[in-house]
Amino acid sequence: MNASRALYRLILALFITAASAGACAQAQPAKQEFQPQVGQEGKDVIWVPTPQELVDNMLDMAKVTPKDYVIDLGSGDGRTVITAAKRGSKALGIEYNPDMVELSKRNAAKEGVSDKASFVKADLFASDFSQAQVITMFLLPDINIKLRPKILNLKPGTRIVSNSFTMGEWEADETTNVKNGCASYCRAYLWIVPAKVDGTWQLPQGELALKQTFQMISGTLKSGKNATPVKGRLSGERITFTAGGTEYQGRVSGNTIEGNLKSGGSFKATRAGK
Repeated sequence: MNASRALYRLILALFITAASAGACAQAQPAKQEFQPQVGQEGKDVIWVPTPQELVDNMLDMAKVTPKDYVIDLGSGDGRTVITAAKRGSKALGIEYNPDMVELSKRNAAKEGVSDKASFVKADLFASDFSQAQVITMFLLPDINIKLRPKILNLKPGTRIVSNSFTMGEWEADETTNVKNGCASYCRAYLWIVPAKVDGTWQLPQGELALKQTFQMISGTLKSGKNATPVKGRLSGERITFTAGGTEYQGRVSGNTIEGNLKSGGSFKATRAGK
């Protein structure tokens, strides 16, 4: 009898414990979906959303088309990626905060662009974005500077657009300000990754020695004993320079530059030693 009573008490205690646990579980509120807060801390920056008006303007500056692959560095709530996807582009957001990544995926699903907009949780400095035709970002100046060498090694012609912050001494190819519907962080900068032309090139007219500082070029065109100053600039693979009053317009393709003289005729330059 005592054994039976002890067993009964044990079963009753187990039942009460299980019931209490169930009651506590029912009493706990359902987990709410993550909602970002302006100013929340991130790995390298705090989160501040880009105004939609500026998102539109940045994609316009970069001349985004459905043929472009757009990568947003530090994609936050996904609005830039989603906007690019709505324009028909395939777009990827790289974001370190996993909650923001999941939020972005939900936002993309709500907008019906999950087939074109994707998001990954990753570190910008460990990510490969070499396949992009367009890169967008809203990062701090020191982060831009740290990323700059990697960006300059991208394929010539890659378009880079930044909300509000520059690339240091690498001057932007274009700057714009959005006034209507934008209260803060309303300036955008565009850079076009230039081809690499620093060095010596051989032309029928002589030897072209170029010095490159980002998209700006200078140097000399030597023909016999004469050395004519050269000055010009690059826009992706396109190159324009003036030497002795003659303007050269061409395209860089690896170790070759081919193009036309504005005054008439064509030219071809080959990198020395190639």
